[in-house]
Amino acid sequence: MSLLALFISAIFVNNILLARFLGCCPFLGVSSQLETAKGMGVAVIFVTTFAAIMTWLAYTFILVPLGLEYLYTLSFILIIAALVQFVEIVLKKVMPALYKSLGIFLPLITTNCAVLGVAVINMNEKYTLVESIVNALGSSAGFLLAIVLMAGIRERIEMSTEMPRCLRGLPIALVTAGLMSIAFMGFNGLIK
Repeated sequence: MSLLALFISAIFVNNILLARFLGCCPFLGVSSQLETAKGMGVAVIFVTTFAAIMTWLAYTFILVPLGLEYLYTLSFILIIAALVQFVEIVLKKVMPALYKSLGIFLPLITTNCAVLGVAVINMNEKYTLVESIVNALGSSAGFLLAIVLMAGIRERIEMSTEMPRCLRGLPIALVTAGLMSIAFMGFNGLIK
């Protein structure tokens, strides 16, 4: 598979949120406002890309040579936690409003299964470093696309006065997520 096909596939066909269902907690929690969703998506792109690089290097040059492959989950989580702390420090200094709006969800990137999932997928698929970076960029761009689409839809729904009270909030968000997932399933078979 070419790098472009891998990138497009990671965004649309194997979307980390809508096809693999990884990262649903921030997807539903942060997607109520468009600006917050954009900020979370950009933070996930940064963390996922650098986590893919760092985890690939750690797995290839430390864990495998030492015969410690079974420690990949623990080491990946530690690497991701360190990167999230770095992002948190940078956002607090550079963009305090975004830092405040992300609230608890920024530290939750540490345990975001989408970030860890991309690192594990890269390892399981035996991607090279370049393929790992492309897959991480595509997966996190797919995360950004899905969360921004969801935020835009939810903002329009919140302005609607015709929404039944029993569907407001999380119920309509879950219905919307399901419909988005079905729409993204239309891309299956597009890239082989």
